[in-house]
Amino acid sequence: MLAALAILAVPALRGAGPAPAAIPTETGTARPAYAGSSSCRECHERFYGLWSTSHHGLAMQPFTAELARTKLAPQPAPLVIGTHRYQADPAAGLVREDGPAGEKTYRIVHTLGGKNVYYFLTPLERGRLQVLPVSYDVNRKEWFDTAGSAVRHFGGMAPDTALSWRDPAYTFNTSCYSCHVSQLARNYDATTDTYRTTWGEPGINCETCHGPSAEHVRAARAIPPGQPMLDAKLIVTKTMTSDQTNAMCASCHGKLAPLTADFTPGARLFDHFQLTTLEDPDFYPDGRDLGENFTETTWRLSPCVPAGRLDCVDCHTSSGRYKFRQGDPNAACRPCHEARVNSVAAHSRHPAGSAGARCVACHMPMTEFGRMHRTDHSMRPPAPAATLAFGSPNACNLCHTDKDAQWADGQVRQWHEQDYQEPILRRGNLIAAARRADWTKLPDMVEYLLDPKREEIWATSLLRLLRTCPEEAKWPAIQACLSDRSPLVRAAAVETLGDSPLPGAREQLLAATRDEFRIVRTRAAAVLAAAPREGLAAPDRKSLDAATDEYLTSLQTRPDDWASHYNLGNFYLDRQDPTRAEEAFSAAVHFQPQSLPALVNGAMALASLGRYDQAEVRLRQALAVEPANPAVNLNLALLLAELGRLPEAEQAFRLALKSDPRSAVAAYNLGVLLAKDHPEESLEWCRRAAELRPQETRYGYTLGFFLQQQGRLDEASRVLETVISQGPPSSEAYALLGRIHERLGRPGEAAGVYSRGAANSRLSATERAQFEMRAGRTIGP
Repeated sequence: MLAALAILAVPALRGAGPAPAAIPTETGTARPAYAGSSSCRECHERFYGLWSTSHHGLAMQPFTAELARTKLAPQPAPLVIGTHRYQADPAAGLVREDGPAGEKTYRIVHTLGGKNVYYFLTPLERGRLQVLPVSYDVNRKEWFDTAGSAVRHFGGMAPDTALSWRDPAYTFNTSCYSCHVSQLARNYDATTDTYRTTWGEPGINCETCHGPSAEHVRAARAIPPGQPMLDAKLIVTKTMTSDQTNAMCASCHGKLAPLTADFTPGARLFDHFQLTTLEDPDFYPDGRDLGENFTETTWRLSPCVPAGRLDCVDCHTSSGRYKFRQGDPNAACRPCHEARVNSVAAHSRHPAGSAGARCVACHMPMTEFGRMHRTDHSMRPPAPAATLAFGSPNACNLCHTDKDAQWADGQVRQWHEQDYQEPILRRGNLIAAARRADWTKLPDMVEYLLDPKREEIWATSLLRLLRTCPEEAKWPAIQACLSDRSPLVRAAAVETLGDSPLPGAREQLLAATRDEFRIVRTRAAAVLAAAPREGLAAPDRKSLDAATDEYLTSLQTRPDDWASHYNLGNFYLDRQDPTRAEEAFSAAVHFQPQSLPALVNGAMALASLGRYDQAEVRLRQALAVEPANPAVNLNLALLLAELGRLPEAEQAFRLALKSDPRSAVAAYNLGVLLAKDHPEESLEWCRRAAELRPQETRYGYTLGFFLQQQGRLDEASRVLETVISQGPPSSEAYALLGRIHERLGRPGEAAGVYSRGAANSRLSATERAQFEMRAGRTIGP
C-alpha cells in the first residue's frame, strides 16, 4: 500500500497576492460602482498627484517609448540563460531570444515595479501574460536574469535551481496580478486552459483601499458648496483600527494563500488568508528573511505589534512613501521610545546624527534578494550570535563589512549585561531542529508551546513543523494551543491535531468548525475530511458541513493554481474517493509538472484504483525530478513490492534509507522484505524501525516475531515486553509473548501475560475475553 507523501495544505505559489475586491466587466471597464481614480482628482488634487507618481500608482503601467528613454539603459550584451541568449531592446520595445530553435522576439507590453526593479510582461499563448527572462535593476542600472536572481541559497539543504521563465510562478495572471492592478478579473477557463484577464486600472488605485467610488462621487457633486458630507458612501480608512489597517496592507504585503475571493478593506485578515511562517525555508530559523516574504510575517514578529497601537500608516503614507525620509529619521520611534531617542548616542553607541544612530539602521536593516531591497520589519535588535548559528544577516555587519560576526557578537555582549540574544537563539534553534526532524529537542518545543507567553509566529511555525513528529509527547502542547488568542495559532494546532489518535481529539476538531475565524474553520474541515458523518450530533454535523463548504470554496478561489488542485486531491483521498482525487492530482500536475507531492499522491490514488502501471509512471516522473528524494523512493518501493517485483523494491528501499536514514517505514518494510533470504540483515532493519518509532507497536511486534522465528526466544520476549509496556495496546504482542512463554515451559508467565491482556481496557471486549479464556486454559483446572 502506498503512503501519501504528505497530506498537507500547500500554500499558493510564492509571491501570490490577494484576490480582487471587486470584479470588472469582460470588456475591462469597471462596473458602474467604480468611477476610476481620475474621478478623485476633482476634489483631491494634491492626493491624486502624490498617488499617481507613487510606486503604488505605478505598480504596473503600459510600456512606452518614454519609459524606455527615461528609465532604462541599453543592454550592452546578451544574457546567456541555459541554452539561450536574451537581448532586450528597450527602444524597439522587445526582447530577442536566440537558441537552438532559432531566433524569436517577444513584445514588451507592460512593466511591473520600478522602485528597485522593472519587470516586463509579454503576451503568450492562451491569454497568458508572462514575465520576460530579463529585467532591469534600477539601482545598478543594469539588466539581469529574472529567474536566476530568485535562486535561494539554503544552508545545509538541497541547492535551489532557477525556474524556467515560462514557469507558472512567472505568469502574471495567476501569480503576481492582484498587487499590481486594480479591480481585476482573472477570467480563467479551465476547459480551454485560457485566460481573458481584465482589470479596471493598472497600478493600485484609490478604490483598491476605499472601495467603489461612483456613488461617493455622485453624492459629493450633489452637496451644496460649504456643506459637510455626512455619509462618505465609500470605505473611510481613517476610522479603521490598527488591525484593520494592517490587514488591508498585508493583503498585498504578505506571503499569503487566499481563503476567499472577496477580501475588502476593513475585513479581518484571517477570514480571508492563510499566512506562511517560519516552516518555510525562505526564512532563516531566527525569522530573518532569506528569500522574498513580503513583510507581514516578520512584521508580526515585532515586539511593537502586540500592543495594537502601531500600524503601517504610522510610518508610511497611503501611497506607500516613508514619512520620515526627511527631517529627524528617529521621529517615527519617538512616540513610544522617547527616552531612547533622546539619548540615541548612548543607546546606539554611534554618534548622534550619524547613519548608525538612526533607529532603523539597527532595528530595520536593509537586505537584498532578487535585486529587491527590503527592510526587516521585525524591528528586533541586531543578533550577530544568530549569524554565527544560522548564517542570517545582522545589522552590525551590514554596515561594518570589514568585521565579522564574531567581532559584532563580542561588541553587543560587552555593551549589554542582559543577554538579549538568548531568546532569539533559543527559538531559532527550536525551528532549526524541527526543520531537520531532530526531535531530541521536543521537550523544549513542548515547553515553549505550553508557555502562555508563546508568540504567534514562533508557535505557528513549530506547530506546523510538528506535523511530521512521531512522538506522542507533542500532543498536550498542541491541544493547549487550540485555545490560543491568535487564529493563526489555533488553525495550525487544528491542522496538526488532525493526525492525533487521542481520545477526544475529534470532539476538539468539531468544536473548531465553529470557531470565530474562517482560517480555523477551514483547517478543521480539511483534517476532518475522512470523518464519518454518521452518529454526529446535529449541531456538529451542521457546523462540519458548513466548514467543509467554506473549505471547498477556498480551493476554488485559484482554479489555475496547482496547490488548490493538490489540496482538493488530498480532500478526496481522505474521503475514500480515489477517482476524483486522481483527477485533482492530474490537474495539479498539469499546472506544475514537477510537483513531487502531486505526483506521489496522484500515484497513491491510481494504486487505490488498481491502475498500478500508471501509478509507477507517476512515481518515475517524480524520480526524474528528484532522484534521491526519500519519499519518492519509498513509495516506489512499496508499489514494486506490492507488484511482486522484490529486487527492484529492495533497491528502492535502500535508496530511500540512504537519503533518509531515519525513515522507520523504509527500514521496517526492507526488514520484512529481507526476512526470508537474509534473516540477519532483516533483524537489523526491523530493530532500527522499532528504535526509530518505539510507539509504533507493529514494528516492535514484527521484530519480536522474527526473533522467535529464529529461535531467539528470550530476546523476543524482552522486545515484546517493551512493546506491551511502552506502546499502544497490541493484542498480537500479548498473544505472541504468551505463546513464547508456553514454548519455554513457563505456563505461569504465559498466564500472567494473558491476564494482563484481559485486564487492558484499551483492547476490544472480544480480545479481552479471548485472553481471559487463554489465561484460564494455561493455568489449568
